[in-house]
Amino acid sequence: ISKPIDAMKQGIAYLPEDRKRDGIIGDLSVRDNIILALQVKTGFFKPFSKAKATEFAEKYIKLLDIKTASVNTPIKSLSGGNQQKVILGRWLLTEPKYLILDEPTRGIDVGTKVDIQKLMLKLASEGMSVTFISSETDEMLRTCSRLLVMRDRKLVGELTGDQLTQNTIMATIAGGEKDAE
Repeated sequence: ISKPIDAMKQGIAYLPEDRKRDGIIGDLSVRDNIILALQVKTGFFKPFSKAKATEFAEKYIKLLDIKTASVNTPIKSLSGGNQQKVILGRWLLTEPKYLILDEPTRGIDVGTKVDIQKLMLKLASEGMSVTFISSETDEMLRTCSRLLVMRDRKLVGELTGDQLTQNTIMATIAGGEKDAE
């Protein structure tokens, strides 16, 4: 994989940590933000009709309970949580096999956090590979079955099952556990 399009074609989707800088295109509509990744994947020389793009957008607005006046609303006017749901919809529309979520609940309301966490668990239970990157240990405990702990950009621990506790995570982060092999 040398370019983002290569990753997309192999079924990899990435939801960035900074949605405003790396995720949304603020002046575009909710519809255009949702179809963006699929349009890139299929090629700009094969544009979707406005009706088809609207159909895609409405599907994910309903599925993810995105609060918006219409598909034409500029995404910059939505709340942070709804912007995040639009970006999730964008990637789910590409039908990825592997979804990487980098701090997906940072800076959003509690209700939307819960929605996103439930969606992650649902996608994983349906067979999608999900990597969830978070600095919130309580969130990781609620959503992860396996946890890789990194410190200074190095893997320092792998926790599963009974090891998945607040104390073990914090000890591993602090360097109390053996380094991962």
